[in-house]
Amino acid sequence: MTLIPIDFVMALVNFMKLFIVIPTYNEAENIKAITTELLALPTPGYENHILIVDDDSPDGTGDIADKLAQRNPGKVFVLHRHQDHGLGRAYIDGFKYALNLGADVIVQMDADFSHSPLYIPQFLDILQNQPDVDVVVGSRYVEGGQLDEDWSWWRRFLSWWANAIYARIILNLSVKDGTAGFKAWRRTTLEGIGLDRIKSNGYVFQVEMAYVAEKLGYKAVELPIYFEDRRIGKSKMSVPVKIEAALRTWQIRMRHHNLTPKDRLV
Repeated sequence: MTLIPIDFVMALVNFMKLFIVIPTYNEAENIKAITTELLALPTPGYENHILIVDDDSPDGTGDIADKLAQRNPGKVFVLHRHQDHGLGRAYIDGFKYALNLGADVIVQMDADFSHSPLYIPQFLDILQNQPDVDVVVGSRYVEGGQLDEDWSWWRRFLSWWANAIYARIILNLSVKDGTAGFKAWRRTTLEGIGLDRIKSNGYVFQVEMAYVAEKLGYKAVELPIYFEDRRIGKSKMSVPVKIEAALRTWQIRMRHHNLTPKDRLV
């Protein structure tokens, strides 16, 4: 009889569920490639799952996602949203869906390879070895972080201004990349925040999550990343979207400025 090492048995017992949540709108040219890369990603100690949250993409992204789920049962999931479209609500619905499926850690990221999957094992390593860390932020604005060299000076300036000046001063944020969309959340952090508390639907969702997490006393660690420009397709961060985010930052402050760690839900 072959004996199974006790360490191996314990590793199976202690496996944690990782869900990588990817919101999509017209990402037909990217979704298969990013899913394939994520499925091949080494995540020791975790069961790796992918949740694609599609907002009725007219280019067929949702159909491609369904086929990926059929080919990878129990690994790839698809959530089709037919109303209340927008990045913020897509993430909220995706987070809730993943939590209902038992997620222990939820990674949020874009589908366009702006966020390299290769950073995810580093996110998980931080969470595993630093139990006091509640969320890991893939940051462009800490030492070692970098923006794509092909970005124009104007795009660089707007991004820097939104983070280093506007959001950080208005909200007194400690994190240097308040608009970061590449993060790893502990389950308990999202439960404590209370996702129904988050009202933003556009890109300012990222700022609201960062602000509420800080007001509630959750600890964030920023991991420097290289932020690559999307490989295929057109960016959805238009000037009107950026202006809307700037204006709504004031609403976020008014809505949550009285929060303290006593207001955590768990």
